[in-house]
Amino acid sequence: MLYRLAAETVLLLHLAFIVFVILGAAGAARWPWLPLIHLPAAAWGVFVELTGRLCPLTTAENYLRLKAGEAGYSESFIEHYLLAIIYPTGLTREIQFALAAVVFVINAAIYAWLFCRHRSARQGDS
Repeated sequence: MLYRLAAETVLLLHLAFIVFVILGAAGAARWPWLPLIHLPAAAWGVFVELTGRLCPLTTAENYLRLKAGEAGYSESFIEHYLLAIIYPTGLTREIQFALAAVVFVINAAIYAWLFCRHRSARQGDS
């Protein structure tokens, strides 16, 4: 029971991490220190998608599920939990590259907007 609860906790943490990777830059408008955490997290997310490696959170969840007497899974978190909903035909390298591009473009756009906003505010102060 404890291992299953731990596996479910890792699952929720994994989902929160993915959401943070995709949308974390938006929080930088409120918390200027957030890019110090978000940029490495986003870089890791892009790296995992581009290289096809399993995230350590997937490995941790599988380990805990096996210890709980459940079956683990061999594919990535996205393939196992989200792909069937979003992409019913399965994850391909092309889709992984597209996901990495989406993460990069969304965050680059948000950071560009924040940079322009910060720059215009500084020009207004002078």
